[in-house]
Amino acid sequence: MNRLRRFFASMVGRLFVILLLGMSVAAIGATMLASAKRQQEFERQNLNRIADRLQGYVNLLDGNPELRDRLLDSGGPSVRRLPPGARVGRPDSALMEVLDDRPGPVSSSQVAFTSFRSCLPRLPELPHPKKPRNGPPRERDPAFIPPKCRMVALRLSDGTPLQLALDSPAVAHNGILAVDPLFLTLLVMAIAVLAYIVARIASAPLQRLASAAAALGDDLQGAPMPVTGPLEVRRAAEAFNAMQKRLQRHLGERTQMLAAITHDLQTPVTRLRLRLENVADETLRERLIGDLAAMQALVREGLELARSAESAEQRAALDLDSLLESIVEDAAEAGADVRFEQPSGAILMLRPLAMHRLFSNLVDNAVTYGQSARVSVEQDAEKVVVRIRDSGPGLAEEELEAVFDPFVRLETSRSRETGGAGLGLTIARALAEKDGARLLLRNHPQGGLEAVVEWPATLRVGNARPG
Repeated sequence: MNRLRRFFASMVGRLFVILLLGMSVAAIGATMLASAKRQQEFERQNLNRIADRLQGYVNLLDGNPELRDRLLDSGGPSVRRLPPGARVGRPDSALMEVLDDRPGPVSSSQVAFTSFRSCLPRLPELPHPKKPRNGPPRERDPAFIPPKCRMVALRLSDGTPLQLALDSPAVAHNGILAVDPLFLTLLVMAIAVLAYIVARIASAPLQRLASAAAALGDDLQGAPMPVTGPLEVRRAAEAFNAMQKRLQRHLGERTQMLAAITHDLQTPVTRLRLRLENVADETLRERLIGDLAAMQALVREGLELARSAESAEQRAALDLDSLLESIVEDAAEAGADVRFEQPSGAILMLRPLAMHRLFSNLVDNAVTYGQSARVSVEQDAEKVVVRIRDSGPGLAEEELEAVFDPFVRLETSRSRETGGAGLGLTIARALAEKDGARLLLRNHPQGGLEAVVEWPATLRVGNARPG
């Protein structure tokens, strides 16, 4: 039900409903109109056949005066003498219009409907009556036209007046196709398939634009959108590509500015450090040198944050186990309590240098603030997950997301003596998102803080196997 609700909330679903309803109404209306036209043509042909029978019988009576009485007594095909006392109903103007165009005595005929009993043969000619059937009466087939009886009054060429009973036999016709359930079902199914295909084609450019916008957030240096399709789609693609170029230029200018600041600050910072070495008060000297080092770290991490979003490093097949093992070995050689506990064999299309920086930051963060790091990798049919767990005190629930904001340092759980400008996790998340991953922090049920980096399985190289 949720999938169906999401479908009808999408552009494809709404276009599908509009096309399905509009095309169904139009098709059913056109079918009913065509069926009505066919029914009118059927009625006209039926009236012509009735007029032909009447004209043939009247011409026979008009041309044979000596046989007229015998012909009237025997009757003709669906024509016989009108019995006395027959009740006359409303005129049949349709048949009179047809007869007006005929030559001979029938052209001046007056036609009116009468009781069908007037068209029945005389009583001795009736067959033996059958026993009545038990049970409810049968419903009349809508494709069945019941017989009708008409009174025809005319004068022959010699002035003899005649009153004839003219019956039209019961006939069956094709009916109105629009009310046939099977026909309606097939028609609506065909329209539904066509409407769905048209809706998908119409919404495809919007889906491509949405995918390009999502990819732009992960990789600003990605390839531009192809400028193809209808005029409106090409204009949207051109506007999107122009926006991407402006963002790239803006980020490049920001990075260049930070790089210039960092470079230009090196000389005065070096001079300041040399001069601070000459401060006689040792305590004051150490405090000033510490503040200077903090300023250098702040500038350096700001530049690294800018470069993490601008990097144009190409992706390659990367063995996660090998990368994490090398990072863990380097940290262990430096004396940290770090272990790689669970390999998986996962191979993903990632940026090697960016991933090295990402996991180095996370491992250093775990060792610095949680005294240890336990690294593991898991993969299944849907995702690949790297977990880095420390043994520290963890964080409050409302702080798990706040620590990713730039320059945020939580004093309740992180010592200021360890240094840092509060950009480590911000840089880590930027690196992860640029490679299509999701980075989050959570408190482990058994204690400590756990950093989780998760990729969709679509980034996995084909020869990798779920562990």
